[in-house]
Amino acid sequence: MDDKDSSLVRRVAREEAREVFETEFLDAFLHYLDALDAANITFRKYFDSKKIGKGEKEEVAAVLEETFTCLEFESQKGAKIGDYEVAHRSTNLPEKFNTAFNILSKSNAVISNRYFGSGYSHSYWLYGKDKIYRQTLKQQ
Repeated sequence: MDDKDSSLVRRVAREEAREVFETEFLDAFLHYLDALDAANITFRKYFDSKKIGKGEKEEVAAVLEETFTCLEFESQKGAKIGDYEVAHRSTNLPEKFNTAFNILSKSNAVISNRYFGSGYSHSYWLYGKDKIYRQTLKQQ
C-alpha cells in the first residue's frame, strides 16, 4: 500500500468515525438530555408543590415557555374549549418537538392537567400521538 492509498484509507476511516459519532453518540446524548429535563421537571414539581412558610409559593415552571413557543402551531376551534392551537411532529424540527413533547409527557400534561408556569401566555398538553396542543391562558 503506497502513501496515496493509506491517505485514502485514513480519510474514509475518519468520515466513517464521524458518521458513527453523529448517529450513535449524539442520539444517545440527546436522549440523556431529555431524561435530565424530565428529572428536573419531576424535582421542581415536587418542591414547588410544597408550601414554604405561611404563604403559598408562586408556581414556577421547570422550563421556559420558549421551549414550546419555538414550535409551529396552527389554529383550531373546538365546540367545547373554543380557540386552541396544535403543533404536529411532521411540521416541526425533530429536536425541538421531541424536547417539548418529552417535557409534557413526563409531566403527564393532559387537557385536564395542563402544563404552564408563572409568566406563561399559554397552557400546553398532549392528546393522541405526535401532537402538542396549546391554548391562551385567561387573564386573572
